[in-house]
Amino acid sequence: MESRLMPGEAAEAIAGSEGKERLWNPDYIKVMTCNFLLFFAFYLLTPLLPIYLDEQFDADKDMLGVVLSGYVVATLLVRPFSGFVVDSFNRKKVLMACFFLFFIQFTGYVGAGTLLMFAIVRTLHGIPFGASTVANSTVAIDVLPSSRRNEGIGYYGLSNNLAMAAAPSAGIYIYNATGNFTLLFWLSFVLAMVGFICSTTVRLPKVKLTPGKPVMSLDHFFLTRGWLLALNIIFFGLCWGVVSNYVAIYGREELGITDGTGFFFMLLAAGLMVSRLFGVKSLRQGKMTRNAAVGVTLSTLGYALFGFVGQPWAYYLSALLIGLGNGRMYPAFLTMFVKVARHDQRGTANSSILISWDLGMGLGILLGGVIAEASGFYTAFHIVALMQAAGALLFFVATRGFFLRRRLDEN
Repeated sequence: MESRLMPGEAAEAIAGSEGKERLWNPDYIKVMTCNFLLFFAFYLLTPLLPIYLDEQFDADKDMLGVVLSGYVVATLLVRPFSGFVVDSFNRKKVLMACFFLFFIQFTGYVGAGTLLMFAIVRTLHGIPFGASTVANSTVAIDVLPSSRRNEGIGYYGLSNNLAMAAAPSAGIYIYNATGNFTLLFWLSFVLAMVGFICSTTVRLPKVKLTPGKPVMSLDHFFLTRGWLLALNIIFFGLCWGVVSNYVAIYGREELGITDGTGFFFMLLAAGLMVSRLFGVKSLRQGKMTRNAAVGVTLSTLGYALFGFVGQPWAYYLSALLIGLGNGRMYPAFLTMFVKVARHDQRGTANSSILISWDLGMGLGILLGGVIAEASGFYTAFHIVALMQAAGALLFFVATRGFFLRRRLDEN
Protein backbone atom coordinates (compact mmCIF):
# COMPACT_ATOMS: atom_id res chain seq x y z
CA MET A 1 0.00 0.00 0.00
CA GLU A 2 1.13 3.56 -0.55
CA SER A 3 2.19 5.83 2.28
CA ARG A 4 -0.01 8.60 3.66
CA LEU A 5 0.06 11.79 1.64
CA MET A 6 2.90 14.20 2.32
CA PRO A 7 3.22 17.80 1.05
CA GLY A 8 3.73 18.22 -2.70
CA GLU A 9 4.67 15.59 -5.20
CA ALA A 10 7.20 14.03 -2.85
CA ALA A 11 4.34 11.84 -1.68
CA GLU A 12 4.13 10.24 -5.08
CA ALA A 13 7.71 9.04 -4.98
CA ILE A 14 6.94 6.78 -2.02
CA ALA A 15 6.08 3.51 -3.68
CA GLY A 16 3.90 0.70 -2.44
CA SER A 17 5.66 -2.51 -1.66
CA GLU A 18 5.77 -4.82 -4.64
CA GLY A 19 5.75 -7.77 -2.28
CA LYS A 20 5.76 -11.29 -3.66
CA GLU A 21 2.22 -11.22 -4.99
CA ARG A 22 1.89 -12.35 -8.58
CA LEU A 23 0.89 -9.66 -11.04
CA TRP A 24 0.40 -11.84 -14.14
CA ASN A 25 -2.10 -14.26 -12.65
CA PRO A 26 -4.36 -16.24 -15.05
CA ASP A 27 -7.48 -14.20 -14.35
CA TYR A 28 -5.69 -10.90 -14.94
CA ILE A 29 -4.41 -12.21 -18.29
CA LYS A 30 -7.95 -13.32 -19.22
CA VAL A 31 -9.42 -9.93 -18.34
CA MET A 32 -6.75 -8.15 -20.40
CA THR A 33 -7.53 -10.47 -23.32
CA CYS A 34 -11.25 -9.71 -23.00
CA ASN A 35 -10.51 -6.00 -22.96
CA PHE A 36 -8.24 -6.19 -26.00
CA LEU A 37 -10.82 -8.13 -28.02
CA LEU A 38 -13.62 -5.79 -26.91
CA PHE A 39 -11.82 -2.69 -28.15
CA PHE A 40 -10.25 -4.37 -31.18
CA ALA A 41 -13.63 -5.56 -32.46
CA PHE A 42 -15.16 -2.12 -31.99
CA TYR A 43 -12.30 0.00 -33.37
CA LEU A 44 -11.65 -2.28 -36.34
CA LEU A 45 -14.49 -0.34 -37.98
CA THR A 46 -13.97 3.16 -36.57
CA PRO A 47 -11.85 4.92 -39.25
CA LEU A 48 -13.70 3.18 -42.08
CA LEU A 49 -17.27 4.06 -41.12
CA PRO A 50 -17.07 7.60 -42.56
CA ILE A 51 -15.92 6.07 -45.86
CA TYR A 52 -18.63 3.40 -45.66
CA LEU A 53 -21.38 5.95 -44.99
CA ASP A 54 -20.09 8.18 -47.79
CA GLU A 55 -19.95 5.36 -50.34
CA GLN A 56 -23.04 3.42 -49.26
CA PHE A 57 -25.44 6.23 -48.33
CA ASP A 58 -23.80 9.38 -49.82
CA ALA A 59 -23.78 11.06 -46.37
CA ASP A 60 -22.27 14.56 -46.12
CA LYS A 61 -19.74 15.54 -43.44
CA ASP A 62 -22.09 17.01 -40.85
CA MET A 63 -24.39 13.97 -41.20
CA LEU A 64 -21.35 11.75 -40.63
CA GLY A 65 -20.80 13.51 -37.32
CA VAL A 66 -24.40 12.99 -36.23
CA VAL A 67 -24.49 9.29 -37.15
CA LEU A 68 -21.06 8.43 -35.73
CA SER A 69 -21.61 10.29 -32.47
CA GLY A 70 -24.82 8.37 -31.73
CA TYR A 71 -23.04 5.50 -30.00
CA VAL A 72 -21.25 7.96 -27.73
CA VAL A 73 -24.58 9.40 -26.59
CA ALA A 74 -25.84 5.92 -25.72
CA THR A 75 -22.56 5.07 -23.99
CA LEU A 76 -22.76 8.24 -21.92
CA LEU A 77 -26.30 7.43 -20.83
CA VAL A 78 -25.51 3.88 -19.73
CA ARG A 79 -22.11 4.30 -18.07
CA PRO A 80 -23.25 6.03 -14.85
CA PHE A 81 -25.70 3.18 -14.25
CA SER A 82 -23.05 0.65 -15.21
CA GLY A 83 -20.82 1.81 -12.38
CA PHE A 84 -23.71 1.47 -9.93
CA VAL A 85 -24.64 -2.01 -11.19
CA VAL A 86 -21.04 -3.24 -11.12
CA ASP A 87 -20.60 -2.00 -7.55
CA SER A 88 -23.92 -3.51 -6.42
CA PHE A 89 -24.26 -6.92 -8.12
CA ASN A 90 -22.23 -9.97 -9.14
CA ARG A 91 -19.54 -8.48 -11.35
CA LYS A 92 -18.84 -11.58 -13.41
CA LYS A 93 -22.51 -12.02 -14.32
CA VAL A 94 -22.76 -8.34 -15.21
CA LEU A 95 -19.66 -8.60 -17.39
CA MET A 96 -20.93 -11.71 -19.19
CA ALA A 97 -24.35 -10.20 -19.89
CA CYS A 98 -22.87 -6.96 -21.23
CA PHE A 99 -20.31 -8.77 -23.38
CA PHE A 100 -22.97 -11.05 -24.87
CA LEU A 101 -25.11 -8.09 -25.94
CA PHE A 102 -22.01 -6.36 -27.31
CA PHE A 103 -20.94 -9.15 -29.65
CA ILE A 104 -24.43 -10.08 -30.85
CA GLN A 105 -25.20 -6.52 -32.00
CA PHE A 106 -22.49 -6.61 -34.68
CA THR A 107 -25.00 -8.52 -36.80
CA GLY A 108 -27.06 -5.33 -37.02
CA TYR A 109 -24.46 -3.59 -39.20
CA VAL A 110 -24.84 -6.27 -41.88
CA GLY A 111 -28.61 -5.87 -42.03
CA ALA A 112 -28.78 -2.05 -41.91
CA GLY A 113 -29.96 -1.10 -45.41
CA THR A 114 -30.63 2.61 -44.85
CA LEU A 115 -28.75 5.46 -43.21
CA LEU A 116 -31.44 5.70 -40.51
CA MET A 117 -31.19 1.99 -39.71
CA PHE A 118 -27.41 2.20 -39.56
CA ALA A 119 -27.64 5.19 -37.20
CA ILE A 120 -30.01 3.23 -34.92
CA VAL A 121 -27.75 0.16 -34.87
CA ARG A 122 -24.64 2.24 -34.19
CA THR A 123 -26.36 4.16 -31.41
CA LEU A 124 -27.74 1.04 -29.71
CA HIS A 125 -24.32 -0.60 -29.91
CA GLY A 126 -23.01 2.07 -27.55
CA ILE A 127 -25.10 0.65 -24.67
CA PRO A 128 -23.38 -2.75 -24.27
CA PHE A 129 -20.02 -1.25 -25.29
CA GLY A 130 -20.19 1.33 -22.51
CA ALA A 131 -21.38 -1.17 -19.91
CA SER A 132 -18.80 -3.81 -20.89
CA THR A 133 -15.85 -1.43 -20.61
CA VAL A 134 -16.89 -0.40 -17.10
CA ALA A 135 -17.49 -3.98 -15.96
CA ASN A 136 -14.27 -5.33 -17.47
CA SER A 137 -11.99 -2.62 -16.06
CA THR A 138 -13.54 -3.02 -12.59
CA VAL A 139 -13.03 -6.78 -12.74
CA ALA A 140 -9.39 -6.16 -13.66
CA ILE A 141 -8.87 -4.15 -10.47
CA ASP A 142 -10.54 -6.91 -8.43
CA VAL A 143 -8.21 -9.65 -9.69
CA LEU A 144 -5.05 -7.57 -9.13
CA PRO A 145 -3.10 -7.99 -5.87
CA SER A 146 -3.24 -4.74 -3.92
CA SER A 147 0.54 -4.35 -3.82
CA ARG A 148 0.72 -4.45 -7.64
CA ARG A 149 -2.42 -2.45 -8.44
CA ASN A 150 -0.79 0.71 -9.82
CA GLU A 151 1.46 -1.36 -12.06
CA GLY A 152 -1.41 -3.61 -13.10
CA ILE A 153 -3.63 -0.69 -14.06
CA GLY A 154 -0.82 0.61 -16.26
CA TYR A 155 -0.49 -2.68 -18.11
CA TYR A 156 -4.26 -3.14 -18.33
CA GLY A 157 -4.68 0.17 -20.09
CA LEU A 158 -2.16 -0.99 -22.66
CA SER A 159 -4.63 -3.64 -23.84
CA ASN A 160 -7.36 -1.20 -24.84
CA ASN A 161 -5.07 1.59 -26.06
CA LEU A 162 -3.12 -0.87 -28.18
CA ALA A 163 -6.36 -2.25 -29.60
CA MET A 164 -7.63 1.27 -30.34
CA ALA A 165 -4.45 1.94 -32.30
CA ALA A 166 -3.82 -1.45 -33.95
CA ALA A 167 -7.41 -2.31 -34.91
CA PRO A 168 -7.87 0.62 -37.32
CA SER A 169 -4.61 -0.38 -39.05
CA ALA A 170 -5.89 -3.92 -39.47
CA GLY A 171 -9.29 -2.71 -40.66
CA ILE A 172 -7.80 -0.36 -43.24
CA TYR A 173 -5.42 -3.07 -44.49
CA ILE A 174 -8.26 -5.58 -44.90
CA TYR A 175 -10.47 -3.01 -46.61
CA ASN A 176 -7.71 -1.98 -49.03
CA ALA A 177 -7.08 -5.64 -49.83
CA THR A 178 -10.72 -6.72 -50.23
CA GLY A 179 -12.94 -3.63 -50.46
CA ASN A 180 -15.47 -5.69 -48.48
CA PHE A 181 -17.19 -3.98 -45.55
CA THR A 182 -19.37 -7.01 -44.81
CA LEU A 183 -16.25 -9.08 -44.17
CA LEU A 184 -15.13 -6.49 -41.60
CA PHE A 185 -18.50 -6.53 -39.84
CA TRP A 186 -18.40 -10.32 -39.48
CA LEU A 187 -14.77 -10.29 -38.37
CA SER A 188 -15.65 -7.86 -35.58
CA PHE A 189 -18.52 -10.18 -34.61
CA VAL A 190 -16.21 -13.20 -34.32
CA LEU A 191 -13.55 -11.34 -32.32
CA ALA A 192 -16.16 -10.01 -29.88
CA MET A 193 -17.65 -13.49 -29.50
CA VAL A 194 -14.22 -14.87 -28.55
CA GLY A 195 -13.96 -12.10 -25.95
CA PHE A 196 -17.32 -13.09 -24.51
CA ILE A 197 -16.25 -16.74 -24.25
CA CYS A 198 -13.07 -15.65 -22.47
CA SER A 199 -15.09 -13.59 -19.97
CA THR A 200 -17.01 -16.69 -18.87
CA THR A 201 -13.79 -18.28 -17.58
CA VAL A 202 -12.69 -15.46 -15.24
CA ARG A 203 -12.77 -16.23 -11.49
CA LEU A 204 -13.36 -13.33 -9.12
CA PRO A 205 -12.76 -12.90 -5.39
CA LYS A 206 -15.84 -12.16 -3.31
CA VAL A 207 -16.41 -8.45 -2.77
CA LYS A 208 -17.92 -7.39 0.55
CA LEU A 209 -20.46 -4.59 0.59
CA THR A 210 -19.54 -1.60 2.73
CA PRO A 211 -21.72 -1.29 5.87
CA GLY A 212 -23.76 1.88 6.09
CA LYS A 213 -23.34 2.70 2.42
CA PRO A 214 -26.19 5.01 1.24
CA VAL A 215 -28.89 3.27 -0.76
CA MET A 216 -28.91 6.06 -3.33
CA SER A 217 -26.50 8.92 -3.86
CA LEU A 218 -24.89 10.80 -6.74
CA ASP A 219 -21.60 8.97 -6.06
CA HIS A 220 -23.24 5.73 -7.22
CA PHE A 221 -23.29 7.18 -10.73
CA PHE A 222 -20.37 9.61 -10.92
CA LEU A 223 -17.28 10.09 -8.76
CA THR A 224 -17.85 13.65 -7.60
CA ARG A 225 -14.53 13.65 -5.72
CA GLY A 226 -12.80 13.46 -9.10
CA TRP A 227 -14.78 16.14 -10.94
CA LEU A 228 -11.73 18.15 -12.09
CA LEU A 229 -9.97 15.01 -13.30
CA ALA A 230 -13.11 14.31 -15.32
CA LEU A 231 -13.19 17.80 -16.81
CA ASN A 232 -9.57 17.45 -17.86
CA ILE A 233 -10.19 14.10 -19.55
CA ILE A 234 -13.04 15.64 -21.58
CA PHE A 235 -10.51 17.90 -23.33
CA PHE A 236 -8.28 14.96 -24.27
CA GLY A 237 -11.19 12.76 -25.33
CA LEU A 238 -12.46 15.50 -27.67
CA CYS A 239 -9.12 15.60 -29.48
CA TRP A 240 -8.93 11.82 -29.79
CA GLY A 241 -12.50 11.69 -31.10
CA VAL A 242 -11.76 14.01 -34.01
CA VAL A 243 -8.46 12.43 -35.01
CA SER A 244 -9.42 8.75 -34.66
CA ASN A 245 -12.65 9.14 -36.64
CA TYR A 246 -11.59 11.53 -39.40
CA VAL A 247 -7.91 10.76 -39.96
CA ALA A 248 -8.58 8.36 -42.87
CA ILE A 249 -10.88 10.64 -44.82
CA TYR A 250 -8.67 13.68 -43.98
CA GLY A 251 -5.55 11.93 -45.27
CA ARG A 252 -7.33 10.93 -48.47
CA GLU A 253 -9.01 14.27 -49.24
CA GLU A 254 -6.46 16.82 -47.97
CA LEU A 255 -3.03 15.14 -48.16
CA GLY A 256 -3.59 12.65 -50.96
CA ILE A 257 -2.65 9.74 -48.66
CA THR A 258 -4.72 6.74 -49.71
CA ASP A 259 -2.74 3.81 -48.33
CA GLY A 260 -0.90 5.45 -45.44
CA THR A 261 -3.61 5.62 -42.78
CA GLY A 262 -2.80 2.10 -41.64
CA PHE A 263 0.82 3.16 -41.13
CA PHE A 264 -0.44 6.16 -39.14
CA PHE A 265 -2.19 3.83 -36.69
CA MET A 266 0.81 1.48 -36.61
CA LEU A 267 3.00 4.37 -35.45
CA LEU A 268 0.33 5.32 -32.94
CA ALA A 269 0.32 1.76 -31.61
CA ALA A 270 4.11 1.69 -31.42
CA GLY A 271 4.10 4.90 -29.40
CA LEU A 272 1.48 3.50 -27.04
CA MET A 273 3.44 0.28 -26.47
CA VAL A 274 6.77 1.97 -25.84
CA SER A 275 5.24 4.60 -23.59
CA ARG A 276 3.28 2.08 -21.53
CA LEU A 277 6.27 -0.18 -21.00
CA PHE A 278 8.49 2.67 -19.84
CA GLY A 279 5.73 4.33 -17.83
CA VAL A 280 4.74 1.31 -15.75
CA LYS A 281 7.80 1.54 -13.49
CA SER A 282 7.03 5.10 -12.42
CA LEU A 283 3.34 4.19 -11.94
CA ARG A 284 4.47 1.34 -9.69
CA GLN A 285 6.43 3.90 -7.69
CA GLY A 286 3.33 6.06 -7.35
CA LYS A 287 4.46 8.85 -9.70
CA MET A 288 1.08 9.37 -11.28
CA THR A 289 1.19 13.11 -11.88
CA ARG A 290 4.68 12.85 -13.36
CA ASN A 291 3.46 10.27 -15.86
CA ALA A 292 0.45 12.42 -16.68
CA ALA A 293 2.62 15.51 -17.15
CA VAL A 294 4.92 13.74 -19.60
CA GLY A 295 1.91 12.32 -21.44
CA VAL A 296 -0.04 15.54 -21.91
CA THR A 297 3.11 17.36 -23.07
CA LEU A 298 3.94 14.77 -25.74
CA SER A 299 0.33 14.61 -26.90
CA THR A 300 0.15 18.38 -27.19
CA LEU A 301 3.23 18.39 -29.44
CA GLY A 302 1.67 15.64 -31.56
CA TYR A 303 -1.67 17.39 -32.01
CA ALA A 304 0.11 20.67 -32.82
CA LEU A 305 2.03 18.96 -35.61
CA PHE A 306 -1.10 17.28 -36.90
CA GLY A 307 -3.17 20.46 -36.83
CA PHE A 308 -0.75 23.11 -38.03
CA VAL A 309 1.69 21.36 -40.38
CA GLY A 310 -0.15 19.96 -43.36
CA GLN A 311 2.66 17.72 -44.56
CA PRO A 312 2.93 13.92 -44.73
CA TRP A 313 6.01 13.82 -42.46
CA ALA A 314 4.14 15.79 -39.76
CA TYR A 315 1.11 13.52 -40.24
CA TYR A 316 3.17 10.43 -39.38
CA LEU A 317 5.36 11.98 -36.67
CA SER A 318 2.24 13.29 -34.93
CA ALA A 319 0.91 9.71 -34.72
CA LEU A 320 4.03 8.58 -32.85
CA LEU A 321 3.93 11.55 -30.46
CA ILE A 322 0.20 11.18 -29.74
CA GLY A 323 0.75 7.48 -29.05
CA LEU A 324 3.65 8.19 -26.72
CA GLY A 325 1.59 10.84 -24.94
CA ASN A 326 -1.65 8.90 -24.52
CA GLY A 327 0.30 5.85 -23.41
CA ARG A 328 1.57 7.85 -20.43
CA MET A 329 -1.43 10.09 -19.80
CA TYR A 330 -4.43 7.75 -19.78
CA PRO A 331 -3.23 5.07 -17.30
CA ALA A 332 -1.99 7.82 -15.01
CA PHE A 333 -5.41 9.48 -15.01
CA LEU A 334 -7.15 6.12 -14.51
CA THR A 335 -4.97 5.43 -11.49
CA MET A 336 -5.70 8.90 -10.13
CA PHE A 337 -9.45 8.30 -10.45
CA VAL A 338 -9.09 5.05 -8.51
CA LYS A 339 -6.92 6.73 -5.89
CA VAL A 340 -9.49 9.42 -5.06
CA ALA A 341 -12.27 6.79 -4.72
CA ARG A 342 -13.10 4.44 -1.85
CA HIS A 343 -12.51 0.73 -2.45
CA ASP A 344 -16.27 0.18 -2.85
CA GLN A 345 -16.39 2.85 -5.58
CA ARG A 346 -14.09 1.17 -8.10
CA GLY A 347 -16.90 0.65 -10.58
CA THR A 348 -17.93 4.29 -10.24
CA ALA A 349 -14.32 5.46 -10.63
CA ASN A 350 -13.96 3.43 -13.82
CA SER A 351 -17.29 4.58 -15.22
CA SER A 352 -16.45 8.21 -14.40
CA ILE A 353 -13.23 8.36 -16.43
CA LEU A 354 -14.95 6.53 -19.29
CA ILE A 355 -17.96 8.87 -19.15
CA SER A 356 -15.59 11.83 -19.35
CA TRP A 357 -13.57 10.34 -22.19
CA ASP A 358 -16.70 9.45 -24.14
CA LEU A 359 -18.28 12.84 -23.59
CA GLY A 360 -15.15 14.41 -25.03
CA MET A 361 -15.09 11.92 -27.91
CA GLY A 362 -18.76 12.52 -28.69
CA LEU A 363 -18.26 16.27 -28.79
CA GLY A 364 -15.19 15.78 -30.95
CA ILE A 365 -16.94 13.52 -33.46
CA LEU A 366 -19.96 15.81 -33.71
CA LEU A 367 -18.07 19.12 -33.83
CA GLY A 368 -15.39 17.69 -36.11
CA GLY A 369 -17.99 16.80 -38.73
CA VAL A 370 -19.80 20.14 -38.45
CA ILE A 371 -16.59 22.22 -38.62
CA ALA A 372 -15.18 20.15 -41.49
CA GLU A 373 -18.40 20.66 -43.47
CA ALA A 374 -18.36 24.43 -42.82
CA SER A 375 -14.65 25.27 -42.99
CA GLY A 376 -12.71 22.15 -43.94
CA PHE A 377 -10.60 19.61 -42.10
CA TYR A 378 -7.67 21.97 -41.60
CA THR A 379 -9.80 24.27 -39.46
CA ALA A 380 -11.17 21.31 -37.50
CA PHE A 381 -7.70 20.05 -36.65
CA HIS A 382 -6.46 23.57 -35.77
CA ILE A 383 -9.19 23.67 -33.13
CA VAL A 384 -8.22 20.19 -31.93
CA ALA A 385 -4.64 21.32 -31.33
CA LEU A 386 -5.85 24.34 -29.35
CA MET A 387 -8.19 22.19 -27.24
CA GLN A 388 -5.35 19.80 -26.42
CA ALA A 389 -3.18 22.74 -25.36
CA ALA A 390 -6.02 24.02 -23.16
CA GLY A 391 -6.32 20.60 -21.52
CA ALA A 392 -2.57 20.47 -20.88
CA LEU A 393 -2.66 23.93 -19.31
CA LEU A 394 -5.57 22.93 -17.07
CA PHE A 395 -3.62 19.90 -15.85
CA PHE A 396 -0.50 21.84 -14.91
CA VAL A 397 -2.34 24.78 -13.36
CA ALA A 398 -5.11 23.01 -11.42
CA THR A 399 -5.66 19.27 -11.86
CA ARG A 400 -2.29 18.08 -10.54
CA GLY A 401 -2.73 19.87 -7.22
CA PHE A 402 -6.39 18.85 -7.05
CA PHE A 403 -5.41 15.17 -7.14
CA LEU A 404 -2.62 15.50 -4.56
CA ARG A 405 -5.07 17.08 -2.10
CA ARG A 406 -7.80 14.46 -2.57
CA ARG A 407 -6.07 11.11 -2.96
CA LEU A 408 -6.87 8.32 -0.49
CA ASP A 409 -4.65 5.53 0.80
CA GLU A 410 -7.19 2.70 0.95
CA ASN A 411 -7.11 2.02 -2.82
